[in-house]
Amino acid sequence: MAHFAVRYTYVDDAALLDAHRPDHRAFLRGLHEAGHLVLSGPLGGEPAGGLLVLEGESPEAVLALLDEDPFRKVGAVAEREAREWTVVIGELPAR
Repeated sequence: MAHFAVRYTYVDDAALLDAHRPDHRAFLRGLHEAGHLVLSGPLGGEPAGGLLVLEGESPEAVLALLDEDPFRKVGAVAEREAREWTVVIGELPAR
């Protein structure tokens, strides 16, 4: 399996993000427990966004895993991009 970095860019609606953040994080916890999500967290600066590292077969397969993210379902994700990511220095947590 390859690793993919997924960048989310959120809409400019703090109330929408705040209202759905608990469901979004619960969804991501489920992906982590299932062994798909390696790391995730918010990106600093503007625009608001997040970075997720997932294991998968392709960018399309990783994005398909994220299709049911509550943030996406309520329109809080303005853009998302998945790119294969190869660790050259350091290491990811053992799984």
